[in-house]
Amino acid sequence: MTTPTLADVQHDTFTVTLDVAATPERVYEGFADPVVRHHWFWLPGGEATYEHDFRVGGGESARSTFRALDGTSERLAYDSRFVDLVPAQRIVLTYETHVNDVLRWTSLVTVVLDPTDDGTRLRWTEQVTFVTPTGSGEQDLPHVHGGARLQLNGLPGALGL
Repeated sequence: MTTPTLADVQHDTFTVTLDVAATPERVYEGFADPVVRHHWFWLPGGEATYEHDFRVGGGESARSTFRALDGTSERLAYDSRFVDLVPAQRIVLTYETHVNDVLRWTSLVTVVLDPTDDGTRLRWTEQVTFVTPTGSGEQDLPHVHGGARLQLNGLPGALGL
Protein backbone atom coordinates (compact mmCIF):
# COMPACT_ATOMS: atom_id res chain seq x y z
CA MET A 1 0.00 0.00 0.00
CA THR A 2 1.29 3.44 -0.90
CA THR A 3 0.73 6.57 1.12
CA PRO A 4 -1.46 9.13 -0.69
CA THR A 5 0.10 12.44 -1.63
CA LEU A 6 -1.61 15.82 -1.65
CA ALA A 7 -2.00 15.40 -5.41
CA ASP A 8 -4.12 12.26 -4.87
CA VAL A 9 -7.86 12.83 -4.89
CA GLN A 10 -10.32 10.05 -4.09
CA HIS A 11 -13.94 10.04 -5.27
CA ASP A 12 -16.87 7.93 -4.19
CA THR A 13 -20.65 7.85 -4.18
CA PHE A 14 -22.99 6.30 -1.64
CA THR A 15 -26.69 6.33 -0.84
CA VAL A 16 -28.35 6.15 2.57
CA THR A 17 -32.05 5.29 2.65
CA LEU A 18 -34.28 6.06 5.62
CA ASP A 19 -38.00 5.34 6.00
CA VAL A 20 -39.70 8.02 8.10
CA ALA A 21 -43.25 7.76 9.47
CA ALA A 22 -44.13 11.30 8.40
CA THR A 23 -45.31 13.02 5.24
CA PRO A 24 -42.75 14.32 2.74
CA GLU A 25 -43.84 17.84 3.75
CA ARG A 26 -42.97 17.16 7.40
CA VAL A 27 -39.64 15.51 6.52
CA TYR A 28 -38.75 18.47 4.29
CA GLU A 29 -39.57 20.76 7.23
CA GLY A 30 -37.00 18.79 9.25
CA PHE A 31 -34.37 20.24 6.92
CA ALA A 32 -35.94 23.69 6.55
CA ASP A 33 -36.74 24.58 10.17
CA PRO A 34 -33.48 25.67 11.85
CA VAL A 35 -34.57 24.55 15.33
CA VAL A 36 -35.58 21.07 14.16
CA ARG A 37 -32.55 20.76 11.89
CA HIS A 38 -30.16 21.62 14.70
CA HIS A 39 -31.65 18.83 16.84
CA TRP A 40 -30.47 16.19 14.36
CA PHE A 41 -27.62 17.89 12.51
CA TRP A 42 -24.66 18.92 14.64
CA LEU A 43 -20.91 18.59 14.90
CA PRO A 44 -19.38 16.69 17.81
CA GLY A 45 -17.49 18.60 20.45
CA GLY A 46 -17.86 21.77 22.42
CA GLU A 47 -17.79 25.46 21.67
CA ALA A 48 -20.24 24.80 18.82
CA THR A 49 -21.80 27.45 16.59
CA TYR A 50 -24.52 26.93 14.00
CA GLU A 51 -26.10 29.13 11.30
CA HIS A 52 -28.91 28.11 8.94
CA ASP A 53 -30.26 29.94 5.86
CA PHE A 54 -32.60 27.54 4.03
CA ARG A 55 -33.02 29.04 0.56
CA VAL A 56 -31.38 28.51 -2.82
CA GLY A 57 -28.02 30.26 -2.51
CA GLY A 58 -28.19 30.12 1.29
CA GLY A 59 -26.52 27.47 3.38
CA GLU A 60 -25.39 26.24 6.74
CA SER A 61 -22.29 26.88 8.77
CA ALA A 62 -21.26 24.83 11.79
CA ARG A 63 -18.11 25.01 13.90
CA SER A 64 -16.92 23.07 16.93
CA THR A 65 -13.85 21.83 18.75
CA PHE A 66 -13.67 18.07 19.25
CA ARG A 67 -11.49 16.75 22.05
CA ALA A 68 -10.35 13.16 21.60
CA LEU A 69 -9.82 10.70 24.44
CA ASP A 70 -6.06 11.19 24.14
CA GLY A 71 -6.51 14.91 24.89
CA THR A 72 -5.85 16.22 21.38
CA SER A 73 -8.25 18.72 19.85
CA GLU A 74 -9.59 19.11 16.32
CA ARG A 75 -11.29 22.24 15.04
CA LEU A 76 -14.19 21.15 12.85
CA ALA A 77 -15.87 23.35 10.23
CA TYR A 78 -18.80 22.56 7.93
CA ASP A 79 -20.07 24.94 5.26
CA SER A 80 -22.86 24.17 2.80
CA ARG A 81 -24.79 25.89 0.04
CA PHE A 82 -28.29 24.97 -1.09
CA VAL A 83 -28.35 24.57 -4.87
CA ASP A 84 -31.91 23.33 -5.52
CA LEU A 85 -34.94 23.16 -3.22
CA VAL A 86 -38.27 21.62 -4.25
CA PRO A 87 -40.58 21.56 -1.21
CA ALA A 88 -41.51 18.06 -0.05
CA GLN A 89 -39.58 16.50 -2.95
CA ARG A 90 -35.89 17.33 -3.27
CA ILE A 91 -32.93 19.11 -1.68
CA VAL A 92 -29.61 19.51 -3.48
CA LEU A 93 -26.66 20.95 -1.61
CA THR A 94 -22.91 21.13 -1.69
CA TYR A 95 -20.74 21.13 1.39
CA GLU A 96 -17.15 21.10 2.49
CA THR A 97 -15.53 19.94 5.70
CA HIS A 98 -12.36 21.36 7.21
CA VAL A 99 -10.40 19.84 10.09
CA ASN A 100 -7.86 22.15 11.72
CA ASP A 101 -8.31 24.60 8.84
CA VAL A 102 -7.46 21.97 6.19
CA LEU A 103 -10.05 21.04 3.55
CA ARG A 104 -10.61 17.30 4.01
CA TRP A 105 -13.55 16.59 1.70
CA THR A 106 -16.27 18.23 -0.33
CA SER A 107 -19.55 16.71 -1.46
CA LEU A 108 -22.59 17.10 -3.65
CA VAL A 109 -25.68 15.75 -1.85
CA THR A 110 -29.09 15.03 -3.35
CA VAL A 111 -31.93 14.27 -0.94
CA VAL A 112 -35.06 12.80 -2.54
CA LEU A 113 -38.29 12.44 -0.57
CA ASP A 114 -40.62 9.78 -1.96
CA PRO A 115 -44.10 9.32 -0.46
CA THR A 116 -44.89 5.80 0.78
CA ASP A 117 -47.94 4.19 2.36
CA ASP A 118 -46.27 4.61 5.76
CA GLY A 119 -44.81 8.09 5.28
CA THR A 120 -41.65 8.96 3.37
CA ARG A 121 -38.64 7.17 1.96
CA LEU A 122 -35.68 9.54 2.17
CA ARG A 123 -32.75 8.84 -0.17
CA TRP A 124 -29.52 10.72 0.60
CA THR A 125 -27.06 10.30 -2.29
CA GLU A 126 -23.63 11.79 -1.67
CA GLN A 127 -20.87 12.23 -4.24
CA VAL A 128 -17.78 12.88 -2.17
CA THR A 129 -14.28 14.00 -3.11
CA PHE A 130 -11.54 13.47 -0.54
CA VAL A 131 -8.84 16.05 -1.12
CA THR A 132 -6.78 15.50 2.04
CA PRO A 133 -6.90 11.90 3.25
CA THR A 134 -6.50 10.68 6.79
CA GLY A 135 -3.41 8.48 6.73
CA SER A 136 -3.87 5.98 3.90
CA GLY A 137 -7.41 7.26 3.31
CA GLU A 138 -8.95 3.81 3.67
CA GLN A 139 -11.21 4.90 6.56
CA ASP A 140 -12.38 8.19 5.02
CA LEU A 141 -15.39 6.84 3.10
CA PRO A 142 -16.63 4.67 5.99
CA HIS A 143 -16.30 7.74 8.24
CA VAL A 144 -18.38 10.01 5.96
CA HIS A 145 -20.93 7.28 5.18
CA GLY A 146 -21.31 6.43 8.86
CA GLY A 147 -21.60 10.10 9.78
CA ALA A 148 -24.40 10.62 7.25
CA ARG A 149 -26.25 7.57 8.57
CA LEU A 150 -25.78 8.68 12.19
CA GLN A 151 -27.09 12.18 11.50
CA LEU A 152 -30.10 10.94 9.50
CA ASN A 153 -31.01 8.46 12.22
CA GLY A 154 -31.68 11.48 14.45
CA LEU A 155 -34.22 13.01 12.04
CA PRO A 156 -37.31 11.03 13.18
CA GLY A 157 -36.68 11.91 16.82
CA ALA A 158 -36.22 15.58 15.96
CA LEU A 159 -39.60 15.41 14.21
CA GLY A 160 -41.14 14.02 17.40
CA LEU A 161 -41.64 10.52 16.00
